[in-house]
Amino acid sequence: MTLSLYDVSIPVFSRALQNMSAFLEKARTWADETGLEHDEILTASLYPEMPSLIGQVQHACDAARLTAVRVAAIEPLDIPATEKTFDDLEARIVRTLGYLDAVPRDAMDGREDTKVVLTRPDHEVTFTARDYMLSFALPNFFFHVAMAFAVLRHNGVPVSKPDFISGRYTE
Repeated sequence: MTLSLYDVSIPVFSRALQNMSAFLEKARTWADETGLEHDEILTASLYPEMPSLIGQVQHACDAARLTAVRVAAIEPLDIPATEKTFDDLEARIVRTLGYLDAVPRDAMDGREDTKVVLTRPDHEVTFTARDYMLSFALPNFFFHVAMAFAVLRHNGVPVSKPDFISGRYTE
């Protein structure tokens, strides 16, 4: 049995987004228990030029959705970046999960050699779908999930590796 583009992306994105939802909820609960204003965590970043926690969650959701669009050539779902609260972030994650759930397996499988072009302000980068998935899409997605997690840890939220890996699940 071979691994397909669908297998290495949609279920992986979905699981990580569910885990991110769980560690964001843990952050909200911790903030409430400690009396920390939600905005202090939501607008926190690791470095001034880096996106805030809100931005990292937005980028992770966008990365997952855009991967499906680019590889499966399906209609995009535009979700404006207007989140300001934990509830807003949860709603973004839920909408992204719903979108991913609707991606047909057969729209991705067998497209490994399809060209994917990323347009940047000053140039374009062309990949095969396989190379895009393995060398750009997955690392980019997990970068943003990891940065969201790191912002929480940096700000004292008691999350740990099992929260990142397992989220709401126990293994």
